[in-house]
Amino acid sequence: MQFEMEMDPLDKKLNDVFDGKVVRKDLLHRIKKGTNVPTFVLEFLLARYCASNEPAEIQAGMEAVLATLDENYVRPDEANSAQSRVAVKGKHKFIDKVHVRYVEKDKRHWAALENFSSQKVAIGEKFYRDIDRLLEGGIWAEVVIAHNEVDEDNYAFYVEDLRPIQLSRFDFDAYREGRAKMTRNEWLDVILRSVGLEPGKLDHRTKLHFIARLAPLVEANFNFVELGPRGTGKSYFFSEFSPYSTLISGGQATKATLFYNNARGKIGLVGFWDTVAFDEVGGIKIKDPDTIQIMKDYMANGRFSRGVEIIANASMAFVGNIDQSIDQIVRSSEHDLFLPLPPQFDLAVMDRFACYLPGWEMPKTSSAYLTDRFGLITDYLAEAFHYQLKHNNRYEEVSKRAKLGASVEGRDEKGIKKTLCAFLKILHPDGPPSDEEFFEYVEYAIECRRRVKEQMNKRKPDDEFALIDLSYFDTSGKEIVVYCPETKGVVQTLEPERPSLAPHRGAQPPARQEPGRANIDANAPGKNDGVDTQPSLAEKHFTISYGDVGHTYDTIIGPYLQGAKEIIIEDPYIRAPHQLANFVRFCESAVKAPTVRKINLRSSYDEKTDLATVNERMDELKQSLLEIDVILTVDLDSKIHDREIRTDTGWIIKIGRGLDFYQKPDGWFSIGSNDFSLRRCLETKVDIFRAS
Repeated sequence: MQFEMEMDPLDKKLNDVFDGKVVRKDLLHRIKKGTNVPTFVLEFLLARYCASNEPAEIQAGMEAVLATLDENYVRPDEANSAQSRVAVKGKHKFIDKVHVRYVEKDKRHWAALENFSSQKVAIGEKFYRDIDRLLEGGIWAEVVIAHNEVDEDNYAFYVEDLRPIQLSRFDFDAYREGRAKMTRNEWLDVILRSVGLEPGKLDHRTKLHFIARLAPLVEANFNFVELGPRGTGKSYFFSEFSPYSTLISGGQATKATLFYNNARGKIGLVGFWDTVAFDEVGGIKIKDPDTIQIMKDYMANGRFSRGVEIIANASMAFVGNIDQSIDQIVRSSEHDLFLPLPPQFDLAVMDRFACYLPGWEMPKTSSAYLTDRFGLITDYLAEAFHYQLKHNNRYEEVSKRAKLGASVEGRDEKGIKKTLCAFLKILHPDGPPSDEEFFEYVEYAIECRRRVKEQMNKRKPDDEFALIDLSYFDTSGKEIVVYCPETKGVVQTLEPERPSLAPHRGAQPPARQEPGRANIDANAPGKNDGVDTQPSLAEKHFTISYGDVGHTYDTIIGPYLQGAKEIIIEDPYIRAPHQLANFVRFCESAVKAPTVRKINLRSSYDEKTDLATVNERMDELKQSLLEIDVILTVDLDSKIHDREIRTDTGWIIKIGRGLDFYQKPDGWFSIGSNDFSLRRCLETKVDIFRAS
């Protein structure tokens, strides 16, 4: 092998500034071929044995690395011989990925080594107690497996020692000081070389794309999506680059795995990893609708409720393949660039994406783009990202410098600023960038968010996402609108056709509708060929007599919710099972009004109230409403006595009995048991009037 290399200026500077924390990436490429060991594991060994640029020392170090892999790394087809080696020698050290799982039948924990191919290795409690991630996805480690000589035991091997493969100490101040000795462009090239790429073979825009791929590893609760052709290395950074990232490949994504396991009472993957990435996102099977509901809540604010309130920092990254021509998609009236996403990913999920990276602009994975220069040890850079995700918040700095245009709405602003935070953490951990650099990142972040909004606007049959001309103001006060290169000037995407909201009688209804909301029916009462003939709403005062039928929340309350965004309902009796069911029906009526976005319930309880059940069912209802972007808040106060419903449009609806004005049906198989328009009522008075 030829190990001589003439260092370029950046190599020399990097070795001077980060002495002992760099490695020649060509050595990694030589070892990487023919093995499925992650990059950070191989560089862990290279840093141990090849921390030099002297050819003789590198030669000896490479031989040591290869010998270590030969001796300690087990290939899947060598599992049987590896087990035999332990049985003969008594114990042996391996480099392998170790998982720990609790087996209910055995009432104990077992370790499983991926390539050693044993699912029943005994492990002491100290290991999985001190290293949580053993239980959630597993870790790569140097692990000593010993043979159990006790015939009465039902296992042959046990873990004698285990050491995770990652740095034991990290000094962020030294990292910042090292960055401060380099220019922005030098540091950009260092980052790219550290992940194995040669920056001299990439244009500047492509360099920024690769930086964006790293964003979920450095910014907490960052929702990222990249869709593009096969073979561009979309999942590499999440499976190979960082020991703090886990990649879910196919299979089912369940709420127990991802978020919270009620049976074990333990948080899922989002509690143990910095980034949870979904490979081949279009093929992910999500059978339980609760999973999507919780995912929406978590993606929105980094928290969710499963009986208990859970807060976590993990970012979510979704990568997948687009097989169609990008030009054909953007010029199509029927399809959009979210085409590969699974059907469960509705507009509410898409709206939570901060950044859509255009994967079709990424180069195909090829040795031509690999660097043979020095870069930071992968694990060292991963530790820097991990530290900043946990301890470094740049949001306030970004908010002070970035002035965004009027079309930038709430989630747009949050997504843009989080992308900016990620770029500052990656490229400027030592301090603020120049104005020129900062506004370059602003423009890139806006483009990535605009790509999300354009596709939602194309899907939505109304104008909810129509403000796609996202912009910012530069230092001179000039407003600059940002465009996506693939759609600039493409009418089919920028000005999509809208289905008629009020077609003539006999016409076909709109082909698409917002998930969770009813289509507008042109033939409904009060409509005539698109002309609104509904009379203006008036105050009402009437009495529902005992035994009356035909009264529902839709007929009493529904007309007065039109145009309302927020509803406040005060009712002291929302606690018994049938009263909770009544409240669900009220919410069903409320969300038929397309403008409603928030429902606030104030109710009460007494000493007989089962608060745990009430809270559990309210949490379930909250999650269900979040799926259609309606927020429910619940305030339980034992002193509430009034019964009234108020809207932010000024209407007050007072029902003497509150929501509980129905008689109990004669039986659950009698008329009126399910259709409340046929359910007999109790006597109550109804007053509907404008607030003074």
